[in-house]
This record gives sequence, structure tokens and C-alpha cells, in this order.
Amino acid sequence: MSVSSLTGATKDMGKMLGGEEEKDPDAAKKEEERQEALRQQEEERKAKHARMEAEREKVRQTIRDKYGLKKKEEKEAEEKAAMEQACEGSLTRPKKAIPRGCGDDDEEDEESILDTVLKFLPGPLQDMFKK
Repeated sequence: MSVSSLTGATKDMGKMLGGEEEKDPDAAKKEEERQEALRQQEEERKAKHARMEAEREKVRQTIRDKYGLKKKEEKEAEEKAAMEQACEGSLTRPKKAIPRGCGDDDEEDEESILDTVLKFLPGPLQDMFKK
């Protein structure tokens, strides 16, 4: 073993045991450069994704034009405008706006159907169902 190998080993042992590490005078500068490189990479990645999304949107628009489709936002806006237009001069709400079960007399319809069925049953069976 040479003397230089022992010296290097003792320096490493000193670091492991909590000794002071050798400070690199350019460490701050290197860290700043590394952070700048990361920022640049992130900006390039975002620009690349923005270009890709623009190309996708262009393809989507050609498909919409070809088949006469509309964007989801446009559809919703038109439906909302149609709903408001239908309500403008009317005193009543459109049927879609009435919650299910409010104002509907479904129970009366069911009773009339039961009465109709009972009419066709023989007398003794009608008496059983009426009780």
C-alpha cells in the first residue's frame, strides 16, 4: 500500500464520521447553471407540448368541419340559448325543467288501469280485490 492511498482513505473516513467536507469554490455557480439548464428543458418541453396540442386541435377541427360536428362548449351554449329562448315569452317552464314526480298524477293513472282490469274479472274475483 502506498501512502497516498492511506491518506485518501482517511479523508473519506473523516467525512463519514462527520468531519468537514472540502468546499468547492465553484459549487454555487455550478448549481445555478444546473438550475438554469433545468428551467430551459422545462420551457422546451412545454413549448413542444403546446405545438403538439395545436396540431391535434387542427386535426380535430378538420374532422369537425368534415362531419359537421360542434365542440362540446358550442353545443352547451346553443342548448342553453335554446332553453332561455323557449322560456322568454312563456309563463310556464319547459317540460325538461320540471323535476320528476312534481305535478305528475301517475297514481291516478295506475288506479284507473286497475279499475279497468277489475271490470273484466268475474264477480267473485272482483270482490276479493276490492277488499
